[in-house]
Amino acid sequence: MILLTKHLRFYLEYNANKSQKENPLPKDVELKSVKAGDVPAEWQTSSGIDLDRVIMYIHGGGHIMGSVNTKREFTVRLGRVTNMRILSLDYRLAPEHSHPAALNDCVSAYEWLLSIGIDHKNIIISGDSAGGYYTLMTLLKLRDERKLLPAGAICLSPSTDMAKTGESVIRNSLTDYILGDTGCFWWGEVYLDGADPFDPTVSPLYADLKDLPPILIQVSTSEMLFDDSRKFYERAKEAGVKITMQTWDNTLHVFQDYPELPETKEAMQKIEEFVKELFQD
Repeated sequence: MILLTKHLRFYLEYNANKSQKENPLPKDVELKSVKAGDVPAEWQTSSGIDLDRVIMYIHGGGHIMGSVNTKREFTVRLGRVTNMRILSLDYRLAPEHSHPAALNDCVSAYEWLLSIGIDHKNIIISGDSAGGYYTLMTLLKLRDERKLLPAGAICLSPSTDMAKTGESVIRNSLTDYILGDTGCFWWGEVYLDGADPFDPTVSPLYADLKDLPPILIQVSTSEMLFDDSRKFYERAKEAGVKITMQTWDNTLHVFQDYPELPETKEAMQKIEEFVKELFQD
């Protein structure tokens, strides 16, 4: 598993470096490495944005791979669309660091934002796939510890059920060309390292979901994690959370990574609308 993880990480980083070389970031984008508490992170700032508002972004990668670098092209686009600064996190990865190391990093980085004077009402937490999982887990941990909650959250194809009880995990394995083709079935196991997947402090789907801030979920109906989104949406709605789930058919897991897709253009517009409405309330 460690050998496979190293290969997958190399593949992701290689592709990210190649893509950024072929498609340079806009010249007005400023990147600055920072320690968000003890968590390596990167400020991403485009000219003309609102510096007082921050998206804390948590990258995906099945708990075992991914980085600020592999998500940089998307997060820069996200910052420009939402007119917000991005704080992109490099949290600790499994199998070297199992649950709850990454979650603790996310909470620590959020608390660091508060400590430097960012108003919690001006923060959105966002993430994709495993990063969507950490987004929801961070909200729950902050709420349980009676900390100030962010204005809202944006989750792209989040994992919510570490027990994998959703039918789409198997049903959509043949139509999910991202997760199905990379053999994702063992990733969660090395992250859990023996932890109970039904424990509400491990899987957000089984937690008490009341009193969470507004949440936007975007997901494809043909991906393995579709039921993770659907079931979480239904439970959160029952708990009184202001939650929106937007779906697209026959497209990729975290399709927002691919700016050339028409689904991506529509999804980014809907994210922009969600953020504008969030700060109007």
